[in-house]
Amino acid sequence: MINFKELASKYKTPLYIYDLDYMTKQFEELKEAFKARKSILAYAVKANSNLSVIQHFAKMGAGADCVSIGEVRRAFLAGVPSYKIFFSGVGKTDDEIREAIEKDILYINVESEAELARIELIARELKMKSRISIRVNPNIDPKTHPYISTGLHDNKFGVEIDTAKRMYIKANNSDFLNPVGIHFHIGSQLTELQPIYEASVIVADMVRSLEAIDINLKFYDVGGGLGIKYDKETTIKPYDYAQAVLSTLKGLDLTVICEPGRFLTANAGYFLTKVMYEKQNAAKRFVVIDGAMNDLLRPALYGAYHKIEAITDSKSELSKADIVGPVCESGDFFAKDYALPNLEHNDLIVVHSAGAYGFGMGSNYNTRGRSAEIALKDGKARVIRKREEFEDLISLEKEFLQD
Repeated sequence: MINFKELASKYKTPLYIYDLDYMTKQFEELKEAFKARKSILAYAVKANSNLSVIQHFAKMGAGADCVSIGEVRRAFLAGVPSYKIFFSGVGKTDDEIREAIEKDILYINVESEAELARIELIARELKMKSRISIRVNPNIDPKTHPYISTGLHDNKFGVEIDTAKRMYIKANNSDFLNPVGIHFHIGSQLTELQPIYEASVIVADMVRSLEAIDINLKFYDVGGGLGIKYDKETTIKPYDYAQAVLSTLKGLDLTVICEPGRFLTANAGYFLTKVMYEKQNAAKRFVVIDGAMNDLLRPALYGAYHKIEAITDSKSELSKADIVGPVCESGDFFAKDYALPNLEHNDLIVVHSAGAYGFGMGSNYNTRGRSAEIALKDGKARVIRKREEFEDLISLEKEFLQD
């Protein structure tokens, strides 16, 4: 059991807390599911980009799925080898592409014909050959929130099958491009297996059609997206997920790449915040806390649900309340109409399942410093990011003040 009171007393609030032992368990379960095939589990750095979290997975043999050159740099700093790092994303700059080629990472995931042309041009300028993979859009409905759906024609990601074939032929004929992989990723927080299987059938058939014209790929990147329990979701077992994907690859000699992010970190994380006071008007009860939307944006952005736990000595009956922060926006809330006992100043609120897309989506809005991050391992806590102070927030500005 995590002693939240002790952590709040020692490290103050608001505070992110990550259980590294839980992350280990999740990683090992997924690794076991894919053991029958050559595979790389590449941690999706965007889920939680703290260097200590990336390093934790790197020590277990993980690769890194990166969506900016900053994430690529983080992966290198955390000890991920270059041959397990790849670079995805729809809007890579020339400087980012150049650095990725020079760093000799496993491959660049290409999202458009225009991007392929830029990569070829830059590789020619560098007199190097760039390994690439192409992100294919199989147009399968992932049955998830529209903001985190990525595999439909309506989404900005990837290219259609016919376009991808044309791109592979171009890359295969280029002196500066080496097509080594294929990638698809239909969405995040997936809780149904059938869309994943259907997408893999389409993409695996494309690999076979490429082999027929002597374009032989080495890597089959199935993306990430395995859903987790925030509330009452029915989730996919890693073994069933792996079997669904592997069943589509009969006759193909490919290394499977999986990009887990939320699955590894979400339920390992907690956001700890303190009650400042309660407020009641004619229509609503509000619990005002010291954490805010700049710390954890998901409820305001997606209407996302997080389990809320009150740590209090109160024995009162439960009544509905909106849990809100101090940021000057009506969207600054963590839950609405959530049943809670009466709470007092300095009681604690724990927001569960906050280990993914929490701190990383934070900001300094309202000139609020971002919270500290704490890692728990083998029952011991340590700081893995110190709390931001006012001086940190203004350090890039104050030298430009005029007399």
